[in-house]
Amino acid sequence: MSRLGLIYDIKRFSVNDGPGIRTTVFFKGCPLACWWCHNPESRSNEVERATLIRKLGDNEFCQQETIGKSVSIEEVMHEIVKDSVFYETSAGGVTFSGGEPLFQPEFLAGLAEACRSEGIHTCLDTSGYCSPGLFRDLIPKIDLFLYDLKILDREKHIHYVGYPNDDILYNLQQLDDTGGDYIIRVPVVPGVNEDRASMLSLLSYLKSFSNRGKEIHFLPYHALARHKFRYLGIGDKMEGTLAVDQQVLINLAGEFEQYGYKVKIGG
Repeated sequence: MSRLGLIYDIKRFSVNDGPGIRTTVFFKGCPLACWWCHNPESRSNEVERATLIRKLGDNEFCQQETIGKSVSIEEVMHEIVKDSVFYETSAGGVTFSGGEPLFQPEFLAGLAEACRSEGIHTCLDTSGYCSPGLFRDLIPKIDLFLYDLKILDREKHIHYVGYPNDDILYNLQQLDDTGGDYIIRVPVVPGVNEDRASMLSLLSYLKSFSNRGKEIHFLPYHALARHKFRYLGIGDKMEGTLAVDQQVLINLAGEFEQYGYKVKIGG
């Protein structure tokens, strides 16, 4: 099992990445290329150098930033356990996010096992994009999955994400079949999947699952990552896209609540 992994941040006192107060470990590297990616600095699985333009009054200056660092399981756990008291008092824990943590499966498994030995609750924020065998082996190591479902239509998924969604859907079925605990998270993106037909198709699909928690989060598209695309030199395919209309989100929540879902708008 690999004792080293590549991360780009550890965020403390997070309240949007699972229940309670959490520490979120951001893995670096993702095989997907979602047009609306909020963390484009996580895409590359290598340490990067980027030039940021900072402003001080009327003056601008350039600042070099290193994105990503190689760390051991022990180093990450040293940071995680510092906040154990907050996990205990809030029913929180640790969330593995990214990027895509499944892109570093051995490092992810090692961290999950280390957290379990410390009695720390774990969440995995994931697209579910990996081989079914690898995913099946990881299911019992994670307490709660935050499972992103972006687009059901296979061809649209290829167009907007870069790859087909066959394994993603299969792995969700595996997770449901084994009784794993999970929350569905859906990025709601104008012009991509916010239309009523797409969302009703999603509802029809999810109704076939057991999903004991029956919880779904709608994550509205926002343009806060545009400056990241610029300093990373990545083209922003969503340029000019406006935020999702709030009424659209309210209507979506109402549709799903009619079928017993606990709905949250936002992470």
